[in-house]
Amino acid sequence: MNPAEEDLSQALDGEVGLVSPKDFRCPTPFEFASGQSIPEFTLRYETYGQLNDKGTNAILVAHALTGDHHCAGVQSLRDRKPGWWNSLIGPGKPIDTTRYFVVCANCIGGCQGSTGPKSIDPRTGEPYNLTFPSIAIRDMVRSQKTLLDHLKVSELYAVIGGSMGGMQVLQWAIEYPEFVKRIIPMATTWRQNAQAMAFDEVGRQAIMQDPEWKAGNYDADKGPNVGLAIARMMAHITYLSDRSMNRKFGRKRQEGKDKRNSFDIEFEVESYLRYQAESFINRFDANTYLYFTRALGYFDLASAYGSLDLAFQNLKCKALSIAFTTDWLFPPEQNREIVLAMLRQGIEASYIQLDIDLGHDSFLVDSPELFSLVRDFIAN
Repeated sequence: MNPAEEDLSQALDGEVGLVSPKDFRCPTPFEFASGQSIPEFTLRYETYGQLNDKGTNAILVAHALTGDHHCAGVQSLRDRKPGWWNSLIGPGKPIDTTRYFVVCANCIGGCQGSTGPKSIDPRTGEPYNLTFPSIAIRDMVRSQKTLLDHLKVSELYAVIGGSMGGMQVLQWAIEYPEFVKRIIPMATTWRQNAQAMAFDEVGRQAIMQDPEWKAGNYDADKGPNVGLAIARMMAHITYLSDRSMNRKFGRKRQEGKDKRNSFDIEFEVESYLRYQAESFINRFDANTYLYFTRALGYFDLASAYGSLDLAFQNLKCKALSIAFTTDWLFPPEQNREIVLAMLRQGIEASYIQLDIDLGHDSFLVDSPELFSLVRDFIAN
């Protein structure tokens, strides 16, 4: 460790600290739930803490739609932005890296180092683009299991995630009941309602109607940025709540801005959405957005297994489902239905509804009440 890294480690005392992503390459074919396959795949991932000799102290973190593998620590001296769940993961934190081995992987189909639509198909030497197989939540889970086998993880002490990550958590418990000991799905659902599916479709149309989309065959440095930005702005609204937006922005104008009949940025909420859009198009791939939102729509545990009760009939794990009162994307009742179905199957499951006013994204905020729940459930 060089002097600069030592200074950073001292500045981040009590944190995971400086982390580096790794790439797991599986050289054998991977078959998707659709029946399509690719000859090989790569998952980019990060780990924190140490795996014990028996391989039994691993906790898998599953990311949401626009998340990635970087959920804790900082990746470089220049960019000290912490991972998206850094407040939850680290020494002495609810997910304590002095006790647990934490793994988070960018999902298959992703655009942050894992194999996805913009990756090169080794059979053609060209990007997959829309020839990439359709993706299901089950595919994300099965590819992660291959990674965990590579890491010598013999069982998962816990799986935790929110939103699309929560869907993965549920699928993990169903797919590998003997392997998973505890699950914490947050702000999630066992299937999207029509409104959530409608929002996703509008986002996809914004991308596909952008002339630069070119039927998915856009240049790496010139994609459908306008469409992707609009998709992000609209989706981001669904992640928030009326209460939080009014408290943060209200009808405040930017200083010096009062342009009647002007369509330039004038209100602070407009500036915020434009900023979110600009930062998003610099880090996310449009085709991945299409594939992942479609995977959300495909996810329907009742249809896949005959009923929600039947989906959970073989579960062996303990479960804690956490919902948020202001989440109107995946409302509390959808989270409650998950636990009621588990209880009918004799599963040791609990449901907690927290009154945090940040909407769907409430699972990402620093909340002592949320952190206490996670800490106690994992330690129990």
